[in-house]
Amino acid sequence: MAEAKVAKVAEAVRRAARPLEGAGADYDSLLGLVGAARFALLGEASHGTHEFYAERAEITKRLITEKDFTAVAVEADWPDAYRVNRYVRGESDDRDAREALGGFRRFPVWMWRNTVVVEFVEWLRAHNEALPAGAHKVGFYGLDLYSLYASIEAVLGYLEKVDPEAARRARSRYSCFEHFGEDAQSYAYAAAYGAAESCEPGVVEQLVELRRRATELANRDGRVERDEFFYAEQNARLVRNAEEYYRSMFRGRVSSWNMRDGHMAETLDALVTHLSAEGPAAKVAVWEHNSHLGDARATEMGEGGEWNVGQLVRERYARDCVLVGFTTYTGTVTASSDWDEPGRRKRVRPALEGSYEALFHEAGLGRFVLDLRAEGPARDLLARPRLERAIGVIYRPETERQSHYFRARLAEQFDAVLHFDETRAVEPLEPAARWTAGEEPPETYPSGF
Repeated sequence: MAEAKVAKVAEAVRRAARPLEGAGADYDSLLGLVGAARFALLGEASHGTHEFYAERAEITKRLITEKDFTAVAVEADWPDAYRVNRYVRGESDDRDAREALGGFRRFPVWMWRNTVVVEFVEWLRAHNEALPAGAHKVGFYGLDLYSLYASIEAVLGYLEKVDPEAARRARSRYSCFEHFGEDAQSYAYAAAYGAAESCEPGVVEQLVELRRRATELANRDGRVERDEFFYAEQNARLVRNAEEYYRSMFRGRVSSWNMRDGHMAETLDALVTHLSAEGPAAKVAVWEHNSHLGDARATEMGEGGEWNVGQLVRERYARDCVLVGFTTYTGTVTASSDWDEPGRRKRVRPALEGSYEALFHEAGLGRFVLDLRAEGPARDLLARPRLERAIGVIYRPETERQSHYFRARLAEQFDAVLHFDETRAVEPLEPAARWTAGEEPPETYPSGF
């Protein structure tokens, strides 16, 4: 991008942005944008940046205390997050937030077992304990579908308590997975290529039976039993969707991505329906990666046939939702070099020239919030396609352009964006030696691809 054009965009951003100064009023404008909306989708440009977690938490606290939000739904497995939900609602035997987060043992552990999440979970617990008797407590829920085997055990555990004969039938249906030693990908490979029988009929049959008996099982002993049935039903639905998701992995990226995000949006809808059944319409703060929460129709992902949670929520709820993206220019991040490897503190290279992050750096404000619904030069200029960075649980600086950038129209993708020019890695609860030591690129690191 020519230097004059960069300067023009940077100046427009500088005029439209509201600097974040660490004051209590920093997010007043953002809460004004949320208004009466029931969904605040709060993103992140990585799964390992302290500022993204910390600022999302601060915004969510205000949504809860000032806007009556009653749930936090995150990019996490349903059973693991529900253990946290029980803790924050005072319904578990876990001694503290660290113990309540004990279910999060699947890679990447640091994504939810980190110091910021511990503080936020303890805040939720204290907030709920201070509510008057009978008030609706704020819950913590997972939207993801990777917990195939844990969800099977949760369904069986529930049915063993309420109907042992139904548990026997469920165990028989789910036994189809037993040959694969809790390795969902091995099952999916075998089923996809005809080396094993598909478990699809059994998981569908189990979900249908559970739903057919919903009234009987959910209303036995009041609210607690109703919540427990909902937990079990969502686990049964997760098993059904996860089975299809893992098989879809062998049909290509678009199919599996759409299956996963469709499941997360469906879970969000089910959660809202459940929470709204005995009170006012539920309001939910959603925490996920920008790639899930920004409207896919404004990205090259959408051009390739992918949809995501942000798009699906916008299509269903229109202006009753607000999509907020987060960006950074440089700093450090907790990420791995490959799947299932320990998290490391990695140096984030300065953003590529021509990217949104580089433009925000040129604005010279350091930390700011930008309303992308507001008419003006900034919105117009940021509606043009540019590179946007996305770091997941894997960060490979040596393939920065190919691995961590995609094209997007930011002003159509989000309703607002928060930029933090220099950020630091989120701290895991159990940092490995290599995380503590850090990982820095060599001095001769290339500046291009």
